[in-house]
Amino acid sequence: MARSSAHKQVSVYLYIPNIIGYIRVIMNIVAFALSSSNKPLFATLYFVSFVCDGLDGWFARKFNQVSTFGAVLDMVTDRVSTACLLAALSQIYRPGLVFLALLGLDIASHWLQMYSTFLSGKSSHKDVKDTGNWLLRAYYGHRLFMAFCCVACEVLYIALFLLADSHSESIITVSVNALKHSLLLSLLFALALFGCAIKQVVNVIQMKTAADVCVVYDMRKKERP
Repeated sequence: MARSSAHKQVSVYLYIPNIIGYIRVIMNIVAFALSSSNKPLFATLYFVSFVCDGLDGWFARKFNQVSTFGAVLDMVTDRVSTACLLAALSQIYRPGLVFLALLGLDIASHWLQMYSTFLSGKSSHKDVKDTGNWLLRAYYGHRLFMAFCCVACEVLYIALFLLADSHSESIITVSVNALKHSLLLSLLFALALFGCAIKQVVNVIQMKTAADVCVVYDMRKKERP
């Protein structure tokens, strides 16, 4: 019985989507190790790792290999990689506090959402059907909409990283100078900024909604005899 349990444990670690998750971690480590010396390679590895985020989910559903470990690995990889990029941007641009604020919002929002999911007894943090906010339901309920917002956010961060020539750059100056060169680039930048803005609004709503769940849980616990 113990041997069977150990075998099942090993098999979860070796699920195809989880192996993709390990590869994502390695790609991100290499990407950030080369971020100062080779920006194009960094951007390529970072973006490929981000794309694999959708790929591992597809494999999980395709081969019936959905696992709690895989979901946690997926979210931790996403949060850590985005946090590292935002931390890097905060050292390049001024005011750096903008990127640190986005970093804090991202972590706080997802941490509260995960914890409120645990308190609610739900199996996924994406289960927001009972929430009263239409934007949060639309975000998690429509895969393409969520994908657009996430891709827009990461593309915007990567573009800002690639555009900076030196430290202490002004966000506005760099952005305006880049947009002068091409109408197509201007449109893509505006689209990415729009999607990123929506994602930050969703993060704020998610944080408040999750906090409400925690407070209601505390109130109900106090009411018990």
